Amino acid sequence: MTTRTLYFTGPGTVTVSRSPIPDPDPGTVRVRTAVSAISAGTERLLYRDEAPPGLTADETIDALEGDLSYPISYGYAATGHVTAVGEGVDDEWLGRRVFAYNPHESHFLAEPTDVLPIPEDVSVREAALFANAETAVTFVLDGNPTLGERVALFGQGVVGLLTTALLAANPLETLVTFDRYERRRDAARTLGADRSLDPDDGPVDDAFERVAGSRADLSYEVSGNPDALDDAIATTGYDGRVIVGSWYGTRESTLALGGRFHRDRIAVRSSQVSTIEPTHRGRWDRSRRHDVAWEWLRRLDVESLLTHEFPLEDAADAYRLLEQRPGETLQVLLTYD
Repeated sequence: MTTRTLYFTGPGTVTVSRSPIPDPDPGTVRVRTAVSAISAGTERLLYRDEAPPGLTADETIDALEGDLSYPISYGYAATGHVTAVGEGVDDEWLGRRVFAYNPHESHFLAEPTDVLPIPEDVSVREAALFANAETAVTFVLDGNPTLGERVALFGQGVVGLLTTALLAANPLETLVTFDRYERRRDAARTLGADRSLDPDDGPVDDAFERVAGSRADLSYEVSGNPDALDDAIATTGYDGRVIVGSWYGTRESTLALGGRFHRDRIAVRSSQVSTIEPTHRGRWDRSRRHDVAWEWLRRLDVESLLTHEFPLEDAADAYRLLEQRPGETLQVLLTYD
């Protein structure tokens, strides 16, 4: 057997390389991957060559080394079983099911502090959505929705859908989501959105007002489309706030900031899961956020979000599907058996 690792090697090109299965170094465990989740937003930027090449992959994740230049091994949602431990690691780790922020590869080494034991009542398939759930928790914390607010959410990919589910658990007055794909709009309504609309049907600010009776107190932009940020700002009312969870890579868009935006005191903030918003750090740390993410993976029917599986060797087909027919998919998994 060999370790199989996925690499983005050029625009529209992925390959699987092989190398010897590593023996654990002292202080590490070896994990045999069961499944890993493709991040349709971030990884499609890499696939399209739309990621800034000089940008560090992720300074907070040890498994993601170097920058975003080709060739690059990437991914951050792997689940599997510990098959060996290195010197100094407790044998109790052997056989444990774990989640790791690790690229798409069949075997990898990690320090025990860099893997998370999967709760007994969460499957390895469901656990592959942990990173997305943690991101959704971060978005809700950063947006800080309050009683009776009217909320708009642009983008209903998997992260957007999980954010919809968490927002729907709050006592909002109205929650309206936007996505151009019918399958995602149907899923949004199932997860608790009051309405889920197609942004291509007309001006989104007018559509939101017809549903909610006024502009939004809080808007989220998590579609990955920079043009949607202009829609989110237009939909937001006086003294409202816009949370930008999307990463746009090298793509740019012109914002219409010469109208209501200035006079309406609209606040636009980025949200990213690598850190916790400063005002929450006195009470929240990553461990607490992890606990909340696991709890929501238990509560929600996340299995319904897992729509496609591909063996790692067929990963090129998975990325072509995401690129050419994104409306057919929710979460795409890679398998390693």
